[in-house]
Amino acid sequence: MIKLLLTLMVFLVITSSNNVLAHGGGLDSYGCHYDHKHGGYHCHRGQFTGQSFSSKAEMLQALKKPSGESGKGKSKK
Repeated sequence: MIKLLLTLMVFLVITSSNNVLAHGGGLDSYGCHYDHKHGGYHCHRGQFTGQSFSSKAEMLQALKKPSGESGKGKSKK
């Protein structure tokens, strides 16, 4: 019974982690990259995690703004 449960748990971990490994990488020093498939520039890590911009230049402009000022990229939800 324990062997069956362990096998099931290992199977679930392996099959559920595919979404985490789906990203090919290629992040720049800001934790962002161009999305060639959908267009735009978005961030996976760093200050702008989860946000999208029309270009890297737009993200760099947002980076220069004081932290309390709005105008950052759009969140991906």
